[in-house]
Amino acid sequence: MNQAATRILLADDHAILRDGLRRVLDGIDGIEVVAEAENGRAAVAGVRDHAPDLVLLDVALPELNGLDACARITQRFPDVFVLILSMYSNEEYVLRALRNGARGYVLKSASAAELEVAIRSSLKGNRYLSPEVSGHVIQAYMGGSPVASPLEALTPRQREVLQLVAEGLTTRRIAERLSIDPKTVESHRTNLMRTLGLHDVVSVVRFAIRNGLIVEAPPADLGPPRSES
Repeated sequence: MNQAATRILLADDHAILRDGLRRVLDGIDGIEVVAEAENGRAAVAGVRDHAPDLVLLDVALPELNGLDACARITQRFPDVFVLILSMYSNEEYVLRALRNGARGYVLKSASAAELEVAIRSSLKGNRYLSPEVSGHVIQAYMGGSPVASPLEALTPRQREVLQLVAEGLTTRRIAERLSIDPKTVESHRTNLMRTLGLHDVVSVVRFAIRNGLIVEAPPADLGPPRSES
C-alpha cells in the first residue's frame, strides 16, 4: 500500500505566489496541497478544517501576522508542523518564529529542491534554516538568549488589535472582526499604545511596519483613531 501523501496548507496573501508554490509542490512526490489561506486568521481556521500535516506560512499576512498565526497553530494543533516561508531574513523574525513553534524558516529565494529538503526535514522533527539566515540564530535560540522585542510586552489580543489598527480598520470593524465590544477594542488600543509609547495612528503604522506586522501603510489617509466605519 502506498504511503499517504503529506497534506500541506499554503498561507500567503498573494494569489500568484500561492499558485506558484502549488505548482512547485505538485511536482514533489508524496505531497498534496489540501488548502490555501490568504491571511493568518484563515490559516488557523484552515488547519482546523483540513487537518494538514504541515503549514507553509508567510510572515507578512493581513489580519493576523504569520508569527502569531504560527503560535496559535502550534499551541492548538501540536501535531501540525509549521514551516515559515518568507522574504525577510531578519534575525528577530527567525527567532520569534522558532520560539513560536516553527520547525524551520525558509527564504522565498530558495530553490524548489531546498524547499523540498526543508519540508522533509521538518516532517522528521528536525529544524531547518535557509543557509542565508545567519548561523548564530539557531545558537541563540537553543541557548535561550533574549532578543528584545517590544511585541513581547503585549498580550496576543493586543497584538491583534495593533495589527488591525495599522491596517486601517476602524474601531467598529475591529470589534466585528474579533467579535468583541468596541469599548474593549478602545481599551486594548489605549493600553497597547501606552505600553509601546505610541501616540497616534501614524506611529502605530510605523511600528507595525518595523516589526513585520504589515508591509506598508494602508492607502487611506491616516488621521486620529476613529470609532466609526
